[in-house]
Amino acid sequence: MHTHHLRLALATATAAALTGGLLTFAASTASAADSATVPHADFNGDGRGDVAFSADGAYVSGKKEAGQLVVLYGTATGVSSAKRHTLSQNSTGVPGTAEAGDRFGYDTAFADFNGDGYDDIAVGASGEDVGSDADGGGLAILWGSAAGITGKGVTVADPAPTAHDRWGKNLAAGDFDGDGKADLAVGSNNATLYVLKGGFSASGVPGGRYTVKPPIVGTELSGPLNLTAGDVNGDGRTDLVVDGFENQTQYGWNKNYFIPGSASGLATSGVQPLKPGVITAIGDIDHDGYGDIVSGASWNATTEDGTSVPDAAKGGKVWVTYGTASGPGSATGITQDTGNVPGASETNDWFGYELDLGDINGDQYLDLAVGVAGENIGSAVNTGAVTILYGTASGLNTTSGAQSFAQSSAGVPGNDENDDMFGIDLKLDDVTGDGKADLIAGSAENDGNGGVTYLPSDGSKISTTGSRSIAPSTSGVSTTGTPYFGANFAD
Repeated sequence: MHTHHLRLALATATAAALTGGLLTFAASTASAADSATVPHADFNGDGRGDVAFSADGAYVSGKKEAGQLVVLYGTATGVSSAKRHTLSQNSTGVPGTAEAGDRFGYDTAFADFNGDGYDDIAVGASGEDVGSDADGGGLAILWGSAAGITGKGVTVADPAPTAHDRWGKNLAAGDFDGDGKADLAVGSNNATLYVLKGGFSASGVPGGRYTVKPPIVGTELSGPLNLTAGDVNGDGRTDLVVDGFENQTQYGWNKNYFIPGSASGLATSGVQPLKPGVITAIGDIDHDGYGDIVSGASWNATTEDGTSVPDAAKGGKVWVTYGTASGPGSATGITQDTGNVPGASETNDWFGYELDLGDINGDQYLDLAVGVAGENIGSAVNTGAVTILYGTASGLNTTSGAQSFAQSSAGVPGNDENDDMFGIDLKLDDVTGDGKADLIAGSAENDGNGGVTYLPSDGSKISTTGSRSIAPSTSGVSTTGTPYFGANFAD
């Protein structure tokens, strides 16, 4: 699959290769969610959802892979490059200086970290050199305001720089102790996670700090793959799902763990193993008051040498683990061969490559967008597609009502081309303010330049009426190299 930069690879390389063994990739940002809804980012306080994403492979002032962050602001007609901020470490007020390999925007997470009513965004720069510490990693919070994310921000110090590298490579925001303040979970290339308690000061000092260590591999080249925050057991405290590699077998298979929130924060005494998947989302699909865990195991069921991969399927599989008052409950697997799910399971389709939850039709049941980034259409290889499955009182509907979009679909901008990987990242968010979630899809368009496609909700389903594409060239991002514009949305 991909040999691109590490940030992209776990949306990419896992799909073809993450079947076992200690791969050295990172994954998409966690989806912050409470038990009933998936909150949207509102950086400027206007009531419409805003969409932030990285171009962490972008050149900045001639510096390769220095990285940028793009924020598209919601309007009555959706998102476009007309109302945006594009920021790098060379932007006024942003901590640091753009340097080659910093990968600013490698991972991101939003929440109102300072309690002023505007969402802020935490931005990791996993390749940041800190003094003589190569790839020590960097983390900043950029503050929201009535004008949005303008660049005003602070550095969040690494509390243990000699214990790990790539500080800030994984981020997830949530209220893990239920005190009403947004906390931030931070990963590195070590298994130990740092939880920075809410109540961040203007200088970036958190309200407190503690660590948790899930049973994943923590080596120089590993650590967590992804962090996902959401209230699974409905107790009003955010829980955390950690995607990683298990350390109990010789294969080091992908394995995920549930860590519950408590009055004292994340409690490792309640850790539970989950079905595999590297990209995870949490939200209440069946509207029963408990957050459901959706994980994308987008790799094939067997390795090239014939080894059988646990809980995987040909062409990829999505696992839905339904929430209960005691945490994760029963799990259901979905493939492209399930019911009337669009498509057919084929090798390296990468079904479940990306995931996001949102309420497209306003019925209070959350719907699921699934990236099928390796889908071949006609003669186009790895051109990609997006599948929409709608939520009901009994869970996701796999027998009727599903939708599928590719760049060859009528009304969708663009064309099916080799390695576009349409659906490389996904966001379901109400960016128009009508109470219905719209679809924003990323791609690896044009040899890694990347692109973002906006498809609005018409009130009952995703529609192509009013759709548009958003390109790096119109958004202040250089197409030198492989910026991967839109490959990592903030959650």
